[in-house]
Amino acid sequence: MNIVVLGGGISTERHVSLVTSTSVCKALRSIGHKAIFVDLFFGLEDYEGDLLKIFDSGDDLCGNVSIETVAPDIESVKRARKKQSPSRIGDRVLDVCAMADCVFLGFHGADGEDGKIQAVLDLMGIPFTGSGYLGSAMAMNKAVAKKIMEYEGILTPSWSEIVFSADQIDQLSDTLPVPCVVKVPGGGSSIGVFICESRNELRDALERTLDFGKRVIIEEKINGREMTVPVLDDRYLSPIEIIPPDGTSFDYVAKYQSGSQGAREICPAAITDEEKRKMGEAALRLHKALGLAVYSRTDFILDDSGNAWCLEINTLPGMTPNSLIPKSAAVEGITYPELCEKIVQLSVAQRK
Repeated sequence: MNIVVLGGGISTERHVSLVTSTSVCKALRSIGHKAIFVDLFFGLEDYEGDLLKIFDSGDDLCGNVSIETVAPDIESVKRARKKQSPSRIGDRVLDVCAMADCVFLGFHGADGEDGKIQAVLDLMGIPFTGSGYLGSAMAMNKAVAKKIMEYEGILTPSWSEIVFSADQIDQLSDTLPVPCVVKVPGGGSSIGVFICESRNELRDALERTLDFGKRVIIEEKINGREMTVPVLDDRYLSPIEIIPPDGTSFDYVAKYQSGSQGAREICPAAITDEEKRKMGEAALRLHKALGLAVYSRTDFILDDSGNAWCLEINTLPGMTPNSLIPKSAAVEGITYPELCEKIVQLSVAQRK
């Protein structure tokens, strides 16, 4: 198959997306597909060959990147584009996607995980991987996803959504409950997530979230073990326990760096069959309630009483070398290239 692996873009999760996309591209090529990586934002502005022969470019269009320890400077990324257009879609991106048998979405965050590019590809009749635009948009908005959880009877921490401005921060930090978790509704990769144990930390979190917008979610902090459960082809896979280094939170660095900075990921998690069933069924129920397709990954806190508190769902789980769904798939006997192939085949069938 001729496959475009589309990623990058200008979300705060750009670096993660680049590693997902280039890793997937190499895996698909290793099993015989003619796969190329295309950056949504930069497009093909540096490609000088014949567009009709682009899928014969070999490994030259697969890319080679690694995760950095900090989120990207998006303004610098924008300035680096040669064609300074207001469009978030780069040079000839849609042209090359229209030539592909399938577009593998390697995005995380805005413009990719939120349903926007899915809607564009859907209107053009181009097959793509994963969920459609509506389910993606609902899942990406944490407030909407929480409402679906509550409607479906899925246990989730108490929460509220507030809209505020800088002159309200003092009043909010004095009155909102602590400890709590402050979240940007459309954030991901632990960017825009702040665990607040004190009012000073809450004030700092509110100030920092203004960089993302004026809308935040204030969520009850649940103590327990961090778990995540992948769903693939309408069944749940082995849960994974995430143990951040030195008792810190599972932040951007812990999530994507190896060694002393990275989190430990135990797969399969050392939990009871009942706890596995409880989380797996909740993950699958939320996946179906949102109308998702092919694969997803749902995050939980498992407390000391065995209660599984659902936090959020990811419609395009990371596929980096350190990502969680490939590790869970490996427990089921599915290799990384086989996982990429399965996602493509299931998605093409879904689009038909």
